[in-house]
Amino acid sequence: MLKSFFYTLIAWSVLFTFYVNGFSPSKEEQIEGFFSQSGHTNNWAVLVCTSRFWFNYRHVANTLSMYRTVKRLGIPDSNIILMLADDVSCNPRNKYPATVYNNAARILDLYGDNVEVDYRGYEVTVENFIRMLTGRVSPDTPRSKRLLSDDRSNVLIYMTGHGGDEFLKFQDAEEISAYDLADSFEQMWEKKRYNEMLFMIDTCQANTMYSKIYSPNILATGSSKLGESSYSHHTDHDLGVAVIDGYTYYNLDFLEKIDMTSDKTLKELFDSYDPAKIASHPGIRSDLFKRPLDQVKVTDFFGNVQSIELTRERYPLIGADDDDNNEMNVSLYKYIYQNIIEEERNASTLHLEEELVEKETIQSEQKQQFRAFNVKREEKSFIHWIQSLSLTALFGFIATVAFGFIITSSMSA
Repeated sequence: MLKSFFYTLIAWSVLFTFYVNGFSPSKEEQIEGFFSQSGHTNNWAVLVCTSRFWFNYRHVANTLSMYRTVKRLGIPDSNIILMLADDVSCNPRNKYPATVYNNAARILDLYGDNVEVDYRGYEVTVENFIRMLTGRVSPDTPRSKRLLSDDRSNVLIYMTGHGGDEFLKFQDAEEISAYDLADSFEQMWEKKRYNEMLFMIDTCQANTMYSKIYSPNILATGSSKLGESSYSHHTDHDLGVAVIDGYTYYNLDFLEKIDMTSDKTLKELFDSYDPAKIASHPGIRSDLFKRPLDQVKVTDFFGNVQSIELTRERYPLIGADDDDNNEMNVSLYKYIYQNIIEEERNASTLHLEEELVEKETIQSEQKQQFRAFNVKREEKSFIHWIQSLSLTALFGFIATVAFGFIITSSMSA
């Protein structure tokens, strides 16, 4: 009888070991879960037009188009650094003063009423750009000209202008090289000024500008490969200039179809690139970026972290024409009455809901310790204590119990 009990105890110990190890995620699953999450708490956008002069109208329109898009997707002006090397809206050649359009139909004025330009004209220099990125600005620099990002910030950097093999011109007066850009990004990483970065550039031979980047967590894309030009999309003949570049146009064509709640990924954005339409070969560099592109939402960079949950359905507002006032009043009273009844019905169970919310909050806080980082927490129950034991300790515990049982049985005999 003692022998059969001992064998049974061993069998149960083996099954219990499988139970302990079988329900915990594998290391591969833990790593996959960690890298599929951004972990950022805020978003920043740095949008730079480096070109002056009227004939570079499209570069200003490129930048303002991106500015409007990121604002629409939730990034506030306080988290956007907008650099415009020229103010084409006030150029005497502008047939439509105080406006900037990115389409010959001139449906949407990009300049509008809510544009906050942080660096304009001759303030847009290579030195100011690098100082802004790295945080090495003078003490009297206003907040609007500072990139106040941290190690939980996802940063979008968009640049457009005239460039070439591993350089981008600033106002036809100076250049920033691919090495300058790479070293600036490395300083940002060392100073914990970003969590993840998306670098996007629209210029001739754009893909050469990210070829020297060596810092982690950076995803880069450009409009054209080495030896290729980046072409405009179309011209407004009334203005006499091209109003937008092809690469930026087709990015906007994708981005304008999504909102803050979208689940579209960067892989879908990049897959939408058509060299035949763009008239060049866009490039993508993802070797420094840890997360799979099909798990990176577009809004991780072009949007903002939302503190509220948005719904896709519109709120059922009640409205009617003047001729239907009576019908509107009846509907309004019915709507209010239904709300009152619903509130009275829920009043009796309100305290139960509060208790449920409190329990869910406690459970959520406990789960967060395991989520992505696999942090262990103390448990008071015996079962959780057993689960926390290593395999060697578990068998040692079982062997001790079995030995004690044998000794006790022999003594009683």
